[in-house]
Amino acid sequence: MLGRDHIESLQDLIAMEILEERNHAMNGWHRRRMPRFRDAPHGFLPRQVRHERILVEDDHLSFSTNDMNKVGLYVAAKPLSAENFYFEIEVIDTGLISAIGIGLVPYKYPMDSQPGWRAFSVGYHADDGQLFKASGFGRPFGPKCDVGDKMGCGIKFRKNDEERPQHEQAVQVFFTRNGQEIGTVTVPNPPGGLYPAVGMHSDGEEIRLNLEAEWVYEELMHMAVDSGEDEWLRLHDVKLNGVTLEYSGRGKSIHDVGLAQARYPLDTMNHYFEIEIIDPGESCYIAIGVARRNYPKDRHPGWNKGSIAYHADDGKIFVGSGIGDPFGPRCHKGDLMGCGIMFPPDYDSEVDSDLSPDENEGTEPGDAPYHSDTDSEEEDWGQYHGNKEPETGTKVQIFFTRNGKIIGYKHVNIPKGGFYPTVGMLSSCEKVRVDLRPLTG
Repeated sequence: MLGRDHIESLQDLIAMEILEERNHAMNGWHRRRMPRFRDAPHGFLPRQVRHERILVEDDHLSFSTNDMNKVGLYVAAKPLSAENFYFEIEVIDTGLISAIGIGLVPYKYPMDSQPGWRAFSVGYHADDGQLFKASGFGRPFGPKCDVGDKMGCGIKFRKNDEERPQHEQAVQVFFTRNGQEIGTVTVPNPPGGLYPAVGMHSDGEEIRLNLEAEWVYEELMHMAVDSGEDEWLRLHDVKLNGVTLEYSGRGKSIHDVGLAQARYPLDTMNHYFEIEIIDPGESCYIAIGVARRNYPKDRHPGWNKGSIAYHADDGKIFVGSGIGDPFGPRCHKGDLMGCGIMFPPDYDSEVDSDLSPDENEGTEPGDAPYHSDTDSEEEDWGQYHGNKEPETGTKVQIFFTRNGKIIGYKHVNIPKGGFYPTVGMLSSCEKVRVDLRPLTG
């Protein structure tokens, strides 16, 4: 039997859910046909609050000192749902180091880990204001929290979730501090849902838990959808439907690429974006990456200089060339693909974002003719194809993710004007959902 505190993969989670359902059927429901696991709604199985190294007194939780110096964790009895999608904690005492974390985890989450440290979990931590998403390494996210601060966490379920029995493969998780939303992040949604969780790890830490806290976000969400067109600099052979991009080109040759490029470049405050593959279409010729502002409109990101991209159909990375290199796994329906920039500490966005003199600001981006019979104007870019470095540009680290996991990095020189989030498509019926700001408010 699998241990309760050693769940490392989605397969383990599914196996444990099935086993628990089978045990309940044997003990109480043996006279009725046991429903199939995939048909069981959230909350179908009786749950109990789980907590280790946490003292629980009504709505007060405090850290319990232990000889092994292990993390204390509290996991609620019910997952968040469309009806109850938000909860809060109030910091009563920060203890020695304020190692308090709030977030969401699967029910069978390891009890010696903070929210966000392990697979299928996410957490916002009070001591450093960082976000942890299925990793022991955090990312800058929000302000630190102190005594009296309220930290909140919730899920922005789709409006018609109550009417849809199927399970969402990914959800938008948001965090708040003192009633103000900090930001959102896309998180894979494991079978059984995501449960409110609180972690602590130093003497004296104490919080007040409110599992029935209220939060209103629908108005803000609708406003964001209504203004979706303002987020994009250009859409070539791509239709925008709220936060969804749909390929509308012919899909007959490599010249039929559909390109979507965001209006604003990535910067130190907004350094990462994601797409979810809703429909892979005929061939899943979907690419995510970053490109210069005047990038050719009928070329996949990564194919031409001033761009880099990760392609779903073959898992290759393209760095300013039509020849890709093996990089990561292929991506399919439901997969999340992400792209971001790790800027150097001394990065000066005001200086590095100026347009270079050879770019014509008087023309529409991408209107410069592209000559398909020669590659002279789009020569291989950077150190990966030959040793010809661009003359200017700060060197940055581009990283790509798949389902919340970083799969690799590349060092490149950022072009004048910056790197713009760019999505490419090339086969009929392809459709992706885009989140241009999953880590910022």
